[in-house]
Amino acid sequence: MRVNPVREWVREQRCLSSTTLQPEQKPAAPGASLALSGLRKAFGDLIAVDGVNLEVLKGECFGLLGPNGAGKTTTIEICEGLTPPDAGAVKLLGLDWRKNANELRQRIGIQLQETQFPDKLTVEETLRLFRSFYRQGLSSEEAIRVAQLEEKRKSRVGTLSGGQKQRLAMACALVGDPELLFLDEPTTGLDPQARRHLWDLVDELKRAGRTIILTTHYMDEAERLCDRVAIMDHGKIIALGTVRELISSVGGEHIVEFAVRGDAIAVDVSRLTAIDGVRSHRVDAGFHQLAVTDLHTTVPPIFAELAAMNLELSEFRTHSATLEDVFVALTGRNLRDE
Repeated sequence: MRVNPVREWVREQRCLSSTTLQPEQKPAAPGASLALSGLRKAFGDLIAVDGVNLEVLKGECFGLLGPNGAGKTTTIEICEGLTPPDAGAVKLLGLDWRKNANELRQRIGIQLQETQFPDKLTVEETLRLFRSFYRQGLSSEEAIRVAQLEEKRKSRVGTLSGGQKQRLAMACALVGDPELLFLDEPTTGLDPQARRHLWDLVDELKRAGRTIILTTHYMDEAERLCDRVAIMDHGKIIALGTVRELISSVGGEHIVEFAVRGDAIAVDVSRLTAIDGVRSHRVDAGFHQLAVTDLHTTVPPIFAELAAMNLELSEFRTHSATLEDVFVALTGRNLRDE
């Protein structure tokens, strides 16, 4: 039976955490791993972050979503210590960037969306370099094993595929054994198999008690990995909750979509929303979308009403409500259309 190296490493970390603390080992920070209060940042006349208040709990995988220009990148850069805020307070692991920058750099890990490594270094040399930045953490061998890059240990970075480079970036973020991990669109551009591998790695990190803050353009990724999600738009958090809570806010567990031939204005929306079980209506890219509580009781009367309006359907489909439906309802656009 093939041993999962990520799971094996997590077991080792749990065993270590159950023993007596070593002299240089850091105690866990009390309270929230990340706390933002009244966070604000402007670039000239553009207010990128407008009074954001947020807490991320220890051991939580937290997703931050938003269209381009929503302010999420600036918010994350402030949290990572890359951009100073104009106003507000930022606490990571109970510490402040202004007073505890060196300590925070030892206790967080960051994977950027695109990381430029020296092409001529090997995978092993790159991880040894990153390991040298930290007082303690994983050995380069452990990091290679966690990222499943054993066969590429001696390969130069310039020869790696996109998925292998992302795994290397993840390994570099983990080599300091961080308590808080920032993942900025970690699977963008990866093939499905590489995405699934990184998902498995994130799952194992969650089980090991790591706090993870994730930004992504893939709604299925956020649904699969995140305990809670915040949606940003125009510099503000406009929705916050578990995936189930946010989906429930759409008003129904299912979505009925249809398009009609000819004049779409001929659809009498009031007759459709009056049907028992229909919670809301919106139009997106020419498709009428109805949030409904139950398909088998609402679809027949929907068909009947459309027929009574003498409308000819060009398309009709249904699906369970998703985080994408929440995002579209709140922002008026699809996340990946940006």
